[in-house]
Amino acid sequence: MAFTLYALIQTAILFTNAIAVLHEERFLSKIGWGAEQSIGGFGDDPGIKAQLLNLIRSVRTVMRVPLIAVNSVCIVLLLLFG
Repeated sequence: MAFTLYALIQTAILFTNAIAVLHEERFLSKIGWGAEQSIGGFGDDPGIKAQLLNLIRSVRTVMRVPLIAVNSVCIVLLLLFG
């Protein structure tokens, strides 16, 4: 497999898909990354764990519909050009 721009884009899409399918109650809470663990005080800087949880929630919220279109385009390109 050649190292091309399409391969980088496809890697980013697969990584975004992996984040989008993480289920908070089934998977994240079992490893201690549920919603109740990220409660912080007012004025406290959020830690890395809270920032990652916020990123995961944001990706699931914002990228759900665009990922359907991007995945469809990738599938069509793979079918047409191999």
